[in-house]
Amino acid sequence: MTDRTPDTGTPTTTAGTTRTAGTATTERELNAERLLRVSAKHSHDPLTEIDWDAPLDPDQFAIPPHRVSLYGTPLWETMTHRQRARLSVHELASTISAGIWFELILMEGLVRHVYESDLTTKHAQYALTEVADECRHSTMFARYLTKTGYPSARPTRRAQRLGRLHFLINDTTMTFAGAIFVEEFTDALQREMVRDESLQPLARSVARIHVIEEARHIGYAKPELERRWARLSAPRRALFRQALGLLAQQSVAEVIHPRVYALAGLDPRAARQAAAENPHWQQTKADWARKAVQFFTELGIIDPRSEYRWRRAALLPAPPRTPGPGGVSYNSIL
Repeated sequence: MTDRTPDTGTPTTTAGTTRTAGTATTERELNAERLLRVSAKHSHDPLTEIDWDAPLDPDQFAIPPHRVSLYGTPLWETMTHRQRARLSVHELASTISAGIWFELILMEGLVRHVYESDLTTKHAQYALTEVADECRHSTMFARYLTKTGYPSARPTRRAQRLGRLHFLINDTTMTFAGAIFVEEFTDALQREMVRDESLQPLARSVARIHVIEEARHIGYAKPELERRWARLSAPRRALFRQALGLLAQQSVAEVIHPRVYALAGLDPRAARQAAAENPHWQQTKADWARKAVQFFTELGIIDPRSEYRWRRAALLPAPPRTPGPGGVSYNSIL
């Protein structure tokens, strides 16, 4: 699936509209120029703009309580307020740790994208601007992990292997699609955090900076994915659909590391099982993924043959049960 094809000479078709390569290039440059202009005015330095020395209140949640993976379970009812708050901090730290893993993959993909591009274009220059943003974000996330006492920013071994596979394949189209999914997913969580003044100030400060700058990254990735998707052949589209579904599955699985439960004083195995069966947690994941899923569905990347991977990750609702003879569900049989 390696994709190093430059944007030249091929008509671009999106939603039934054909545009010449020249028109597509002009739109691409205008979008990049706008993003560069906004970046110059609204970029942030988290090392100087965030108060890293302020003490943390152990009774303050880092994310809204109803978004914690165990919320609403019998296990949640046995936990003290402080224990719940501590779990919320560790779940945010785990999510941030996964964010570092993905941002490193994204930065590597963007640098390769620039390597295959013309650096005199605004499009390539914005890609480097985004790399600079992501460098600051990863440093900011690492500082949050240190401040909250989270033990590691390393991904799971499976995620590490998946990242190395992506480096080997070097598929730029997948880089942009993965960026859209992960950034929309985390953006939904962090916008909730920014709005909730009861949450930990440090967590909200991290979320605020990330929300502001990630909005630009999404605005860069979406039109680029549309252009590239329009040029893919039918066989490559079929393969791409399955690969992106797998990436989404692994990304969501990486969000909550089992160690968060032990750090909150819980039995990791029992807590992980409770979270897996928790309808509140399943709904939370679907809520955070909604914008990305809608975009991929409208583009035709998620289709009936690839939906099962998204359902398996609780990012799409389960299909309606089809009653068979005697009221037995075919779904339960299959």
